[in-house]
Amino acid sequence: MTVQTSRLFYTQVGNGTKTLLLFHGFGQDHRVFTSLAHALSDRYTCYLFDLYYHGQSIREENEHPLEKTAWKNIVQQFLTENSIESFSVLGYSMGSKFALATLEAFPASTKELFLLAPDGIKASFWYNLAISPFIFRRLFKSMIAHHDRFLTIGQWLSKAGLVDKHLLRFVEHQMNTTEKRKRVYYGWVVFRKLKFNMKKIAALINQHNISTTVIVGEHDLVIRPESVKKLLKHVAAHKLHVLPTGHNLLADEELLTCLR
Repeated sequence: MTVQTSRLFYTQVGNGTKTLLLFHGFGQDHRVFTSLAHALSDRYTCYLFDLYYHGQSIREENEHPLEKTAWKNIVQQFLTENSIESFSVLGYSMGSKFALATLEAFPASTKELFLLAPDGIKASFWYNLAISPFIFRRLFKSMIAHHDRFLTIGQWLSKAGLVDKHLLRFVEHQMNTTEKRKRVYYGWVVFRKLKFNMKKIAALINQHNISTTVIVGEHDLVIRPESVKKLLKHVAAHKLHVLPTGHNLLADEELLTCLR
């Protein structure tokens, strides 16, 4: 699917009676959902997307943010091309931002919402610092370009008790190549407009009676379980599952049971 100079890649799995749109996390692509989509194919026709800067999707490498209105147009084109009138959405980690943006754009068409270790509900202090003021974005870009500076600062913050050492190792793994660091910068900066008012999202969920399931890891250092309360405290009816795992929920054997 192409919109202007962008291309949002997706592939279809299954032929169920309901439609499910799946958005992956940072550093992944649509293939991370292949097994899950096959397991759900008796109920859903699954569309697995590659987000921009991941997999086969492409976008001009500039710092112009992806606006919500642009995302709505992209999804509308996809829905029209595939004759889809109603759907469910699933987002894992960073992909939850795109799931929420899709729900916000098409609340009457969204029947179910599945959020797995959801990013986008509560932005961290460091994320806001990196993407908001122009001067800090320049600093962030410099740190990405000069990885040794980032590591030095990260290690200092860890020793000072401001960053968990396990979280630091996770971040280092996500930024240990030039390609990964480039993806971090463009992902964070270009997606910076995908922020949400949780009361508004909850109101849409309640108004349109959207079935909502949130799944988090008990030992997740990236998306802590308590962060989802900002959304769920306003949602009239929902399911919350806390699995005995870390951030990688997709590897947990109980995940499929939670989604059924």
